[in-house]
Amino acid sequence: MTRVIHTGDTHLGYQQYHSPARREDFLDAFEQVIDDAVSADVDAVVHAGDLFHDRRPELRDLLGTIRVLRRLSEANIPFLAVVGNHESTRGGQWLDLFENLGLGERLGAEPRTVGDTAFYGLDHVPKSRRADLDYDFEPHDAAHAALVSHGLFTPFAHADWETETVLAESNVDFDAVLLGDNHAPGIETVDGAWVTYCGSTERASAAEEDARGYNLVTFGGTGDGAEGEPPQAADGDLPPVDIRRRTLDTRPFVFVSVELAESEGAERVHEQLRQRDVEGAVVVVEVTGGGDPVTPASIEESLTERGALVARVTDRREQETDAEFDVSFADPDDAVEERVRELGLSSAALDVDETIRASKTADSNVREAVEERVSDLLETDRDAFSPAPDASDADDTEGDIDDGTEDDDVDDGIEDDVDDDTEDDEFGDDTESVDGAAAGDVDVGDVGADDTGDSDDTAGTDDVGDDSTGDAGTTDGQVTMGDF
Repeated sequence: MTRVIHTGDTHLGYQQYHSPARREDFLDAFEQVIDDAVSADVDAVVHAGDLFHDRRPELRDLLGTIRVLRRLSEANIPFLAVVGNHESTRGGQWLDLFENLGLGERLGAEPRTVGDTAFYGLDHVPKSRRADLDYDFEPHDAAHAALVSHGLFTPFAHADWETETVLAESNVDFDAVLLGDNHAPGIETVDGAWVTYCGSTERASAAEEDARGYNLVTFGGTGDGAEGEPPQAADGDLPPVDIRRRTLDTRPFVFVSVELAESEGAERVHEQLRQRDVEGAVVVVEVTGGGDPVTPASIEESLTERGALVARVTDRREQETDAEFDVSFADPDDAVEERVRELGLSSAALDVDETIRASKTADSNVREAVEERVSDLLETDRDAFSPAPDASDADDTEGDIDDGTEDDDVDDGIEDDVDDDTEDDEFGDDTESVDGAAAGDVDVGDVGADDTGDSDDTAGTDDVGDDSTGDAGTTDGQVTMGDF
């Protein structure tokens, strides 16, 4: 019997709503998972991608992650993970760094056996590159096998990756597929295998109202540690895998929807809010119906005076007047994000766009940063200036995954696959991108999340308007793979 914690989408370093406290919340949630792993003495912690929110995490985020992973290492519990779209770099991955430090292992085409279960990994692969994938894995002699991956897989909402294809074309029979990317937890069965999302460990958008948590997965036994056939295995010929949900104690979010009648206005909103405990909470208010105009700023100020950590008020009535725009009035950046995804820009252009509009680069350094980046690409990757093969590859899906366009914070997506050619450096690993592979089929062992070749985006987790650094106008603390 093998018992593991299946977690993912921890998005460490995310300074949601420009709040340093929210940045700490994401690390605290991850630390809870690790504390639970040590307390329960599980056999491994399996992370299904998006460990970090950004491909350039700050030094403080790296140090916090190392501190937490060291606690797991001291308990002799392995940390097994794949690379998600948010953290992927062109060269070596942050997981490779943790592996060099002895704090984690990056799963791939070779089995990593824990107890009686072989674990394999498939990093996030952009939609436009999946047709070339060969799901060819090294054989194993364990009693069970599990694939860990990051992407939007069927039969879950907003899917663009066929689980049936992966299972049918793989040369390994998987008992379970442990997934990340969709922030809503769920369990399904596909062609005789369990397929499950663990969900995010913190609320990365206002759409994620349900409690956050992780999965406790037991192969060949039950979740309480007893031997024998788990309850879920009673259906037909499904493999003996027990999947149980565990919730985390995270910062409270207070969701309030106020429908105004004619002649009602701000006082009615305040009346509704006075009935709620907002101390230390993130308060998300939605105003609908008719009635008088409401000033969101004054309501937000009132909530923060009552002790709310963050308050966001959205007047949906304003949006209804401009129905042709599928974007919140308070979220103009969302419209920009959507348009950029539709343009089919080259990876170089997407890289420049990210530097100018969404990165941590200080305004005074943008020109220099763009010139340096373009020069690097001209020397190392001229193909980056070729237009994207098909702009339709951009993923338009929206939903609870990383969904929830949030008032002044725009969610740019689960699959933030703008071509990140930002780091060509490596530190001893032999990671290759698909761009460097020969034409034809690509083996899963040769494909890494560093190959983020198209804008395979959805409206989702990260708020583009956010300052993930928390240090406006400075790049102090920003770390790239080149530093290692």
